[in-house]
Order: sequence, then structure tokens, then C-alpha cells
Amino acid sequence: MRYASMGTQFFVAIGVGVWGGIKLDEWFGFSFPLLVWLLPLVLIIGITLKIILETNKK
Repeated sequence: MRYASMGTQFFVAIGVGVWGGIKLDEWFGFSFPLLVWLLPLVLIIGITLKIILETNKK
């Protein structure tokens, strides 16, 4: 059950990151979808590190 919640958290964060990137790109007026790519990438890296650290605790 613990790992299922980590997977859910991972996918929800990616979805929120993409949605937030779209909204921020619209707000800043970028012609290229820069934040749609960067925000989810940063979240993927951060959550992957968090999952690695949490699963290595003993």
C-alpha cells in the first residue's frame, strides 16, 4: 500500500506540473511551451529522489 501511494503521488505531481506549466506559459506569454517541459521535469527529478530516499530507509 505504501508503494501504491508513492505511484499515485508521482502521477498527480506530473499532472499538476503540466497544468501549472500551461497556465504559467499563458501568463508569461512564452511562444514556446518552456514551463510545460521544465516544471514536470523538475517535479519528476524531485519525486524520484524522494522515493529513492524513502525506500532506502531502514
